[in-house]
Amino acid sequence: MNNQLSPEIIVGIITAYFALLMIISYFTGRNSDSADFFVAGRQSPWYLVAFGMVGASLSGVTFISVPGWVEASQFSYMQMVLGYLLGYLVIATVLMPMYYKMKLTSIYTYLEDRFGVSAYKTGAGFFLLSRTIQASFRLYLVAIVLQQFVMNAFGIPFWGTILITILLIWIYTFQGGIKTIVVTDTLQTFCMLAAVILTVFAINDKLNLSFGDLYSTVTESQYGQTFFFEGGWSDPKNFFKQFLAGASIAIVMTGLDQDMMQKNLSCKNIGEAQKNMFSFSIILVFANLLFLTLGVLLFTYANQVGIDIPEKKDLLYPTIALQHLSPMIGIVFILGLIAAAYSSADSALTALTTSFCIDFLGFEKSDAPETEKKQTRFKVHIGFSFILFLVILAFWFINDDSVISALFTAAGYTYGPLLGLYAFGFFTERQIIDKYTPAVCIAAPILTYLINANSDLLLFGYKFGFELLILNGLLTFVGLWIISDSAVVPEEE
Repeated sequence: MNNQLSPEIIVGIITAYFALLMIISYFTGRNSDSADFFVAGRQSPWYLVAFGMVGASLSGVTFISVPGWVEASQFSYMQMVLGYLLGYLVIATVLMPMYYKMKLTSIYTYLEDRFGVSAYKTGAGFFLLSRTIQASFRLYLVAIVLQQFVMNAFGIPFWGTILITILLIWIYTFQGGIKTIVVTDTLQTFCMLAAVILTVFAINDKLNLSFGDLYSTVTESQYGQTFFFEGGWSDPKNFFKQFLAGASIAIVMTGLDQDMMQKNLSCKNIGEAQKNMFSFSIILVFANLLFLTLGVLLFTYANQVGIDIPEKKDLLYPTIALQHLSPMIGIVFILGLIAAAYSSADSALTALTTSFCIDFLGFEKSDAPETEKKQTRFKVHIGFSFILFLVILAFWFINDDSVISALFTAAGYTYGPLLGLYAFGFFTERQIIDKYTPAVCIAAPILTYLINANSDLLLFGYKFGFELLILNGLLTFVGLWIISDSAVVPEEE
């Protein structure tokens, strides 16, 4: 590590950063009740929600992984990002108006109204499973970097790093919930983007490039190709595959995800929520473009000065930021990394608590006094914090990248049933035999996995990419059709 950037300095910066988060938590969480915790009293400024959602969408995985992707994938990821725009348009014009019309706190309440209790619990259960694995995996990746570059110097074991990480999240979210998250995510998004921008400037200066040279360096490099039409449907980078996959991923991982929608539902009305979604979409496109540009510069700089590129490309950004650039860049990288991890994990912890309290404990239907609800919510919040700790610890004990990657991929499979459930509810008027819904939603991901594993044989050499989500949703849709009849849904009076 750069001799001027000691572990003690890094810990001091992190401590100051979390002290700021605690101050924000104190002022936003005072005198808060369940409505504040779950939807911030529906008074969140749309512009804060929009900016903060960028950090929650990108996460620590994006912060350290996307720059490393450019070696293998070039700028092809932007094809998926453009697909996101179509998905966000559907969310803003189709899903969010329905959520606001029904005045939902948990978006899965829609499934109970449309299909029944089994569908409702199934949808919420798939969210809890998927978000728990994803949040744990994202924190695990960040904890590895902190362990290698900071905590080892103090003799802190990995489980201690995890415990400290989870404890800090719990402390600043347990009181204010989403009311606090809206503000802290705004700060954390700023820190994350500032870290990337400053790193781009630093490498640009090292390479003695003007802004015009920067553009040509990126576009004319071996990593600069964005659109891929020539390879056909067998090419995983094919434009149409990635564009459609991006649209479907945006719909399910934002529009059908309690974590992401909870922030939108905290806005004052549907008009402000839509302003938030459209603004967020535009900012996210430029943010991803910025990460990919950084990736090109990292590889260019490494090749020019003779830096050994790590076997795990995820470590390229931290290696250069902490060992080959100025101490200031190392500091902003650590802040950006922490911000990226926590902007995703803190909202995930709040959303998990919200979903369990609303969907499984029936908070909205309960006549229990507010003090009792607050005590229960407190226990649930602690419970999910402990679950995240255990899952991250399990990743550490497994210590096998292929297995961990498979688990993370498995979490992605759980969004397919949500896509199928909501699509069936929106685009048909058929009623399902509700008690069979769990069987359909479990069978669909299994069939998706089997088809993907044998796609060469079954589909004449076709290789699935991220569009597996579409297949998963389609299989769920077909399964729901099989267990349905033509009885129409009663119209609302």
